[in-house]
Amino acid sequence: MPDVQEARNDAVTSYRDAPTRTITAGGVTFAYRGLGPRTGTPVIFLNHLAAVLDNWDPRVVDGIAAHRRVITFDNRGVGSGSTPRTIQEMARDSVTFIRALGLEQVDIHGFSMGGMIAQVIAQTDPRLVRKLILSGTGPAGGGGIKNVTLLSHLDTVRALFMLQDPKQFLFFTRTAGGRRAGKEFLARLKERTADRDKAISLIAYNNQLTAIHRWGLEQPHDVSLIHQPVLVANGESDRMVPLKNSVDLARRLPNAELVIYPDAGHGGIFQYHDQFVPTANEFLDRPEARNTQPAHDPGKARPRPRTPRAAAPRCVRNQCTVIPSFGGGQEKGDGDEGLHGRALRQQVRPAGR
Repeated sequence: MPDVQEARNDAVTSYRDAPTRTITAGGVTFAYRGLGPRTGTPVIFLNHLAAVLDNWDPRVVDGIAAHRRVITFDNRGVGSGSTPRTIQEMARDSVTFIRALGLEQVDIHGFSMGGMIAQVIAQTDPRLVRKLILSGTGPAGGGGIKNVTLLSHLDTVRALFMLQDPKQFLFFTRTAGGRRAGKEFLARLKERTADRDKAISLIAYNNQLTAIHRWGLEQPHDVSLIHQPVLVANGESDRMVPLKNSVDLARRLPNAELVIYPDAGHGGIFQYHDQFVPTANEFLDRPEARNTQPAHDPGKARPRPRTPRAAAPRCVRNQCTVIPSFGGGQEKGDGDEGLHGRALRQQVRPAGR
């Protein structure tokens, strides 16, 4: 039986005030926080490289928790236990955590490394997942993902010499708008002053880098087997997980939509939190279309889905959305780069141009 430390009192409404709780399952003690109403489908937040509970933008958490239950947690090795060295192991740990809470179905928001974990969960445990939000992330074998280790090291050294937080370089552009957004984001991360999470250890950080590097070297997964509705979001100038990976995901997923933020990097959803939150809430609130595809049994083969017709990009304010995705179940390399390039130029065009 898992050991749960959780008070059954009124729902917390602010991430800044959400108490840190623990639950033990599978020999691992997970630290987590929950807030928002206890009705409806809860949203599990899967975090990025080197992140702890306090690395989630409170504007994003609070905005989504205003309408539904939000649960954040530390990956194994961040708080206790040895850190997995593959995304697949992290996915298994995440499922263990979710099931330990007694949850039968959840929505998942995976940012960066968390989005990689979310893709695996949707394939290995499809009945557990209702909807997915994949932000700042890419598919297995995605272009440039294997370079995250080198980029992280270089920007960490640069930040050290410039007396800044590495996320200012890794998450945001070097334009005036990007620098301002980075400073505002980092200030929001400091709003919580009590019961803060401890920083990740160097060993855990290196193991997570290994997992991401291996993900970038893997053969592409058949993401056409993910039939849940998916919202894909990213900044147009993401250096860590280049934008082409988000476009590739949206093209190959059969039931996805894509949002791209201009003059934004890896942390586009944090820079544009005032736009991302209502977009995410609308997506999660939207009635599900009748699912004619049964949940996939990984042990059985299934016919590939039909390709829906791609819709033209729709740009609202400075946010560009494609509904639905190109979804054709094409694997990486099926199309030519020229087609990809035209799609990218279309999708990053801000409104008014």
